[in-house]
Amino acid sequence: MSLHQQLQQRAAAGRPIRVGLIGAGKFGAMYLAQVPRTPGVHLAAIADLSPSAARANLARVGWPAERSAATSIDDALAHGSTHVGEDWQALVRHPAIDVVVECTGHPIAAVDHCLAAFEHGKHVVNVTVEADAFCGPLLARRAAESGVVYSLAFGDQPALICDLVDWARTCGFPVVAAGRGHKWQPHFCESTPDTVWGYYGLSPEQAARGGLNPKMFNSFLDGSKPAIESTAVANATGLAVPADGLQYPLGSIADIPKLTRPCSEGGVLEKKGMVEVISSLRPDGTPIDYDIRMGVWVTVEAETDYIRHCFEEYNAHTDDSGRYFTLYKRWHLIGLEVGLSVASVALRGEATGVAQGWHADVVATAKRDLLPGDRLDGEGGHTVWGKLQPATKSVAAGGLPLGLAHDVKVLRPVAKGRCLSWDDVALDTGTRAFRIRQEMESLFVPMG
Repeated sequence: MSLHQQLQQRAAAGRPIRVGLIGAGKFGAMYLAQVPRTPGVHLAAIADLSPSAARANLARVGWPAERSAATSIDDALAHGSTHVGEDWQALVRHPAIDVVVECTGHPIAAVDHCLAAFEHGKHVVNVTVEADAFCGPLLARRAAESGVVYSLAFGDQPALICDLVDWARTCGFPVVAAGRGHKWQPHFCESTPDTVWGYYGLSPEQAARGGLNPKMFNSFLDGSKPAIESTAVANATGLAVPADGLQYPLGSIADIPKLTRPCSEGGVLEKKGMVEVISSLRPDGTPIDYDIRMGVWVTVEAETDYIRHCFEEYNAHTDDSGRYFTLYKRWHLIGLEVGLSVASVALRGEATGVAQGWHADVVATAKRDLLPGDRLDGEGGHTVWGKLQPATKSVAAGGLPLGLAHDVKVLRPVAKGRCLSWDDVALDTGTRAFRIRQEMESLFVPMG
C-alpha cells in the first residue's frame, strides 16, 4: 500500500500522525504550507525561539489565525489545531507526538533536540543536515538504541541523492558516482555575508525586502553546504569522497555521464563509487545551458554488453562508451517535500537516508588569515568555510568539524586556506554536541 493510501486510512480512522516542528523559518514554513493539504497528518505543535515570527510565517503560507490558536499541546490535540510556543522540551516530551521535525538550522541545538526526542521515543526527521555532517553516525545509533527512526529530510538534496542511490543498487546497478549541482567558482569559498548578494545578482535592498538570510545563502555559495550535504550522502551510502575536497567539474546534464567516470577513462573521479558536485558555471562566470544546479543525479555502469545494448536500444543518454548512464532529478522542492519523510518514518519505519558509517567529514577552513582572539562564526560566515574530506584524513589531522565552529575563539594564527584543528581554538567542551562528537570519534572507525 502506498504512503498516501496509508495516510488516507489514518485520516479515516481518526488516527493522524502527530507531528511537532522545531524551528519555523523558511524551510519549516515550506513544510507548513503543505501540512493542511496532507491527509492523516496533524501538526500538533511548533516550537520556535520567536513565536511571533512563527505565526507570521503561518500567516504567510495561508494558515487562518484560529488554526494556530491552541493554548497548549493538549488543547491542540483536542481541537485539531496547532500550539505555537518557545518550549521545545515540552514538545519532545509530550507522549502524543509521533514525529519531531528538527528544522532550526543550528547544528549544536539540533543535536540536543534530536537526542531528547530519541530519549522520549520520537522519530526524528532532521532538516539540520549540518548536525548530521559532524555526528550523524552516532545520532543514527542512538535512535536505533531507542527503538525509533532517525532520518534525513526528503526535499533536501541529500535524501534525494540517497533515494537515487537506493534505486540504482536495488535495480542491480553499481553506483559510479552520485551528487548534486551547484553554482561554483573557486573564489566563492572566500565569500562572506557582505559579498553574497552580488554573486546571486541581488541588491542588499532586494534581499532585505525578501527577508533573505545572507549567512544562510552564503553557506551555499561558499561551498560549505555542498560539502555538508556530500558528507551526509557519503555516510549514508558508503560512497567515498575526493581526497582533497570536491572538484566541482563543470558541465551540463548531458556531460554528467562522461564527467563522473574514473580519471583512467576520461572522467574526474579518483575511483568508482564517489560523491561529487557538478558546477553550472563556466570559468568566466556565465551559466551553462541545461544545468543540474538545483538538482541531483546518480551515474551507474552497465557491467555487461547486454545492459549496454539496452541503454542504446531505449535511447538512454550515456557517455561515448555507452557504459555510463546518469539518472537525474533536475529540481528539488526543499520543505515542500518533507511530508514524504514524515510519512515514511511513521508508517513504514524507514528513513529517507540515514548514516550507516563514518566515511566523510567537513573541516572548518580559514577564509582569511585568522589571528588569536578572532571568533569563528560557522558556515556561511566571515571566518571559515567547510571543506569535504575523507573521515580518515580529517581524524588524522585533528580537523575541527565545521558544525562546532560557532562562536569559538581562535587561539593561534591560522593562515588563509588552511584547515583548522582542535588545537587552534578554545571550544566549549560542556556542550552535548561536543561530547557527542568526541564519543563518535571513540566509537566509530573512520573510513576513507
